[in-house]
Amino acid sequence: MTRRGLGTARWIAEGLPGAEVLGRAGRADDADATFSDTIATLRSLFAAGRPIVGVCAAGILVRALGPVLGDKRAEPPVLAVGEDGASVVPLLGGHRGANALAREIADTLESLPAVTTASDLAFGVALDEPPAGWTLANPARAKQVAAGLLSGERVRIDPALHWLQGLPQAAEAPWHLAASVETPGDRTAALVYHPRALAVGVGCERGCDPEELTQLVRDTLAEAGLAEAAVAAVVSLDVKMDEPAVHDAAVMLGAPARFFDAARLQAETPRLATPSEAVFREVGCHGVAEGAALAAVGADGRLRLAKRKSRRATCAVAEAPGPLDAGAIGRKRGSMTLVGLGPGDPVMGTAEAAHAVDRASDLVGYSLYLDLLGDRAGGKTRHDFQLGEEEARAGHALDLAAQGRDVALICSGDPGIYAMASPLFELLARENRADWNRVAVRVVPGISALQAAAARIGAPIGHDFCTISLSDLLTPWDQIQRRLQAAAAGDFVVALYNPVSRRRTWQLGEAQAILSAHRLGDTPVVIARQLGRPEERVTVTTLAELDPARIDMLTVLLIGASTSRAIQRGDGGQWVYTPRGYAAKHTESGGHAAKQTSNNQSGDAA
Repeated sequence: MTRRGLGTARWIAEGLPGAEVLGRAGRADDADATFSDTIATLRSLFAAGRPIVGVCAAGILVRALGPVLGDKRAEPPVLAVGEDGASVVPLLGGHRGANALAREIADTLESLPAVTTASDLAFGVALDEPPAGWTLANPARAKQVAAGLLSGERVRIDPALHWLQGLPQAAEAPWHLAASVETPGDRTAALVYHPRALAVGVGCERGCDPEELTQLVRDTLAEAGLAEAAVAAVVSLDVKMDEPAVHDAAVMLGAPARFFDAARLQAETPRLATPSEAVFREVGCHGVAEGAALAAVGADGRLRLAKRKSRRATCAVAEAPGPLDAGAIGRKRGSMTLVGLGPGDPVMGTAEAAHAVDRASDLVGYSLYLDLLGDRAGGKTRHDFQLGEEEARAGHALDLAAQGRDVALICSGDPGIYAMASPLFELLARENRADWNRVAVRVVPGISALQAAAARIGAPIGHDFCTISLSDLLTPWDQIQRRLQAAAAGDFVVALYNPVSRRRTWQLGEAQAILSAHRLGDTPVVIARQLGRPEERVTVTTLAELDPARIDMLTVLLIGASTSRAIQRGDGGQWVYTPRGYAAKHTESGGHAAKQTSNNQSGDAA
């Protein structure tokens, strides 16, 4: 909430991957994002299930969230941290990660966590907060077991539950703390923990209905009495990496999708229950579903359920001796997100762009654009390129993503406006490489120079407009000339990108002459230079007074239509706007109303 608190928040965030620092507007404006309504912001985060660390008085969090508290088993962790970092207090979600988070933050700040949960204090462990790789099947019973332990009762504990071995135990105890991949059923005296030890192998025809595969997976697990929460990964052949049905099955189970090449699956042939020559001829291995499941659980694992079929899909389940590390299984589908940063100032970037950068493992782009990311690029692998190497950048980003990495290809402005989107998709279409085609590609829009310039000066693009690049490096000048003539004849507001460069000095003068033949010399022209950067300057001149010699490559020009107007501001500057016709509409409405009133009066008199 304050400048001092922002420093502590930054310190905490450095130790929490993916953390975003939100600051109160006017007090902590250089946070990752700002808010003005504290209560609304906290409630929105809480409703979205996002863990909240408030570097503020605990009372602020209590008053904000008290009215929206519901099921404690569904609430995210909420912690209060003193501005000086000396106190870390988990307020909500103690057994949903808040206690563990408090200890982690306290280690970072070299302070003490104020954990107050009874079972944590008595035994140093929470029954309903198992470690990574485990899931508690029936958390509602944890409270009963904890109460019994606190009153002196003992429990029976399976050896696999290593983190609970310090609890009081007895062979004939009433409660059983069990480790199992099977659903608990009616085991009322058991607290069942599922190890993420199952791998669900799947195969399907191209374009299989996702609902068919997800239903087959559910039915297969249910048939064997296996818990969905015990699934560590959904696995398949790498040619299925871009198959929506496979990813839908993974989302349904809350597990990642992982993939193997045909050679790895073929190595599992001796362990297959239902090898198929037809499958071998088609994809190069004797079994996809069984082979992938067995490859995932390793040599010590076993096939728990042989291949089951539906009309267009297959499913098999294998079990490992203990929890699996999904990150070490096969290869994930890589992603490549083309991110538009906007003009340059971080506050003019979108939250979606910031999130895309945060989740990326690798950043690819022109060095200047990567530098604009500042601290956000920390901990990520940079791949720097020079200006003009657009296709090389796109190809390198796709190569990295094809290896299973999460890549952000960075550009300024909006990727689709004279930026990286076009060369990227041209490259994909021309090369048509199988490994690139399996990559999950996404484009995140950004604020373009056109939009930023317009916002700075008023509303010059309030009516129809077009954008034209004056660079003839890739587009012949006669084609650019025809577009300028069409825009001039059509009376569009024209945004000119790439107006000049060191080698291209005459094109802007030509464009000025073409537009001047169709509109008056006093037509307003907005000159926007270095938008979103410390050197930013936005000025207004006229079409007649525009001096091409004073324009450079870091400038975008907005040349008004015949209806565009410049008006004086109180501070001596100018606004520029292009009316859409509301004044005429207002006049027509007023005239119609006056006529209607006159008619009504006449009728009354008659």
